[in-house]
Amino acid sequence: MEEQFILRVPPSVAERIERLMNESAAASSSSSNPDDTSLDLSFSEDGRNGTFMIGNESFPASLLDLPAVVESYKTYDDSVLIKTADIGQMIMVREENDPAPEGVEYKHGLTPPMRDARRRRFRREPDLNAKLVNQVEKHLINIMHGVSVNQNASVIGGEEGGDRKKPPVARAPKQPDVQEPTANGEEPERSDSEESEN
Repeated sequence: MEEQFILRVPPSVAERIERLMNESAAASSSSSNPDDTSLDLSFSEDGRNGTFMIGNESFPASLLDLPAVVESYKTYDDSVLIKTADIGQMIMVREENDPAPEGVEYKHGLTPPMRDARRRRFRREPDLNAKLVNQVEKHLINIMHGVSVNQNASVIGGEEGGDRKKPPVARAPKQPDVQEPTANGEEPERSDSEESEN
């Protein structure tokens, strides 16, 4: 599979890129200004923000995660599609005065039905109380070390570290409800409620 990403650019930049792609190799090699045909993309050290250069103009760019994976296909005969990649990131080029996107995840998908997809289509992450999570984690660690924890969250049978193991409590095995035969070898009489159970 190939590695692919989406390149989203402003309309003015899209027209210039389309013009460059549509030119033939002979026309572009005989161009009077070769700097006008150059494309460059460089990122800063954080790997999320960078600069997109087309000719002598530069535009700010951001690498964003898409809210859902998009599959990419190609065809050789217009009837059979071959999957080429799963696309999960987009490079968004913007005008100089446009604000930078918030966070590392783009909140919209690529098509109009996926507008505000993170909020509308996916389950919200639960609000977790950090104190409760730490308490439950301590209880699980104590249980793994063999220390029992009662309902009031106090430790029984060991100190807080829980290094000692509590000896197991021996319980008598449960006896099935079997009635003893009478002295003369006959079975005891059954009540009406016992007959209804069978």
